[in-house]
Amino acid sequence: MSEKAKAMVLAAFVGDALALGAHWEYDVVALRQRFGPVTGYAAPGPDGHHGAKKAGEFTHYGDQTRILLRSLADKGGFDLDDFAAKWLARMRGYDGYIDGATRMTLKIFDFGEGPGESGSNSNDLAGAARIAPLVCALRNDLPALVAAARAQTKMTHNHAQVIEAAEFFARAARAVLDGKYLRDALAQAAEAGYASAPIERWLAAGLETAREDTVTAIGRFGQSCHIAEAFPAVIHLVMRHGRDLAECLRQNVLAGGDSAARGLLAGMLLGASLGLEAIPEAWLAGLADRESIEADLRAL
Repeated sequence: MSEKAKAMVLAAFVGDALALGAHWEYDVVALRQRFGPVTGYAAPGPDGHHGAKKAGEFTHYGDQTRILLRSLADKGGFDLDDFAAKWLARMRGYDGYIDGATRMTLKIFDFGEGPGESGSNSNDLAGAARIAPLVCALRNDLPALVAAARAQTKMTHNHAQVIEAAEFFARAARAVLDGKYLRDALAQAAEAGYASAPIERWLAAGLETAREDTVTAIGRFGQSCHIAEAFPAVIHLVMRHGRDLAECLRQNVLAGGDSAARGLLAGMLLGASLGLEAIPEAWLAGLADRESIEADLRAL
């Protein structure tokens, strides 16, 4: 495995874990007072969405990404049925926060649908944000990567725009691993053609803010989970901080809202671009489950 493929996955997990304590806090003044300047992991407050979690652990997005990585390692590639079985085993009785997309997906599974038809109608970016392990595993087979990125997303988020966003970010990350500059990789991924999501418009909106303050730009896009707001926010993050992964993830947390989904994707893209040396060692050392993540990566 290349160093940058490993960095891509680890940086995605770091982006999620760094957002844990502040996830879904929308008051940017309060965020800066409590978490600024974001030097490391922070535990969530007892009354927050992730109150049972400890610093360095993952949100429910990161935990589902972890399930996908384990499935890939166990099966030697993407197997939707295995991913679904592992996802159900973890998310039924999950001890963390269960969002609306997860609750609806669990209900649809309980109605007897299989993983190809189990997805909620959620338009949250989170369904597309789990894909770093897939890019790592399938980077040498683009058609298989695209199909897997779409399938894993549809399993929980059966929304055309979210599914197409997963394809876009998978294509972009793979192009970065292939050696393309980040901006060129994003442009190449946008050329694939998308029937439902206005990918080129969202990409252009993010690119236009590349010189702006991150908190201001994301506040204008919208801090929420919804893809029309979160997609251009991810583009802003990676273009504004394309040479500084740590600052990218710090500013992502301070921008508030659904920082975990944005952090997974921004970490993935900049990890693929900049490599392991861009991730602060203290962040790697404090990452929950790091040893088993790296073991699964070796198994790929």
